[in-house]
Amino acid sequence: MSRYRGPRVKIIRRLGALPGLTNKTFKSKSGYINQSTSNKKVSQYRIRLEEKQKLRFHYGLTERQLLKYVRIARKAKGSTGQVLLQLLEMRLDNIIFRLGMAPTIPGARQLVNHQHILINNNTVDIPSYNCKPKDIITIKDRQKSQSIITKNLNFFQKQKIPNHLTFDLIQFKGLINQIVDRECIYLKINELLVVEYYSRQV
Repeated sequence: MSRYRGPRVKIIRRLGALPGLTNKTFKSKSGYINQSTSNKKVSQYRIRLEEKQKLRFHYGLTERQLLKYVRIARKAKGSTGQVLLQLLEMRLDNIIFRLGMAPTIPGARQLVNHQHILINNNTVDIPSYNCKPKDIITIKDRQKSQSIITKNLNFFQKQKIPNHLTFDLIQFKGLINQIVDRECIYLKINELLVVEYYSRQV
């Protein structure tokens, strides 16, 4: 299954706020955001599926990519759900989004693909690149790169930068201090349900 490129509001109407996918919010005519009005009993499978879809759309992953991350998380020490979220949070495209250098994760992915981003002074054009503590993220020293990032920072720097990251607004330099804590992941999701969803496929 390929990466989703359709209407984003349609997704958040069904799944709720997904900051990585879009900074838009959906309001129904009654004024409530994304509240299901159906009185039908929801199956456990559907609940797990929706949690999985939240994760997939927020981080902009294909089904195959998410399944790969679940398999890696299962082999690692610690809680599978927590390790899975840490793996996704340490992707380069997500780090750029969390630093406020891009409005969404798809926007961050585009910056990486167009070679605007440096890690430890080396150009990296792979959005799924696994960042590590002490990695330094900077912008390529060219006018186009600087102007794009400056525009994004001026507009989106209102969001709070999580504790595991530091950003120098003067030098346009980001630093990864440590692996992200679960408390710093503000996406409303039950990662255990995602692990359960994939339990028969892994």
